[in-house]
Amino acid sequence: MEYLSIKECNLDKFLANAKMNLANLHPGDVLSDVSDFYTEIVGERHIADLAAWHISSKDYIADTLKLQQQFSRDLVLDFGGGIGTHALANAMSPKVEHVFFVDINEKNRNFVEYRAKKLGVKKKLSFCKTIKDTKISKFDTIICLDVLEHLADPAAQIDIFHEFMDYNSIALFNWYFYKGENNEYPFHIDDVQLVDKFFEKLQSEFLEVFHPILITTRAYKKVRLQH
Repeated sequence: MEYLSIKECNLDKFLANAKMNLANLHPGDVLSDVSDFYTEIVGERHIADLAAWHISSKDYIADTLKLQQQFSRDLVLDFGGGIGTHALANAMSPKVEHVFFVDINEKNRNFVEYRAKKLGVKKKLSFCKTIKDTKISKFDTIICLDVLEHLADPAAQIDIFHEFMDYNSIALFNWYFYKGENNEYPFHIDDVQLVDKFFEKLQSEFLEVFHPILITTRAYKKVRLQH
């Protein structure tokens, strides 16, 4: 309310319309480059959409934060971090040295920086548009939640993550390669070839690390090469 200057009496309606407003902005075709959509088109509507999703999915998000608490340490990359819930939680952890919040949407970065100041953890966060902007060669923890299904080539993205990990690093991934029963998620990919390519890459480069929380988010480490 404060950040977007929304009156309390208008908040419920604003959040109720947020998801549909974002979906209606999408051109309807698979985007070869998502950057224009998420940097130029969505603007602050993405903040509203994510806020609405967080409220409706609070139990799931609570479990992903428990998962972070188990695995996150030292230098953390939060890729496509949205409104910053996971990055801020990691910044509050004594096991985490620094969090690099990466999001191509400047509005998102500004909002998370605003939240970090309010919560007193700004010193533990850096705000970047790309992974290269972090100037870090290896991360101890990589968080990529609710992002891969938006990318034109999710296999290529996890290949990039692989390069930024060592054998003690842990990555937390989830995905939802589904457009919905009535195209509620037009910005998700569901192309069979792209999805097959993703799982082939995932299974060739990563080994799943068991955790007992019953959610779709999975933990991974790099597969050690056999000599």
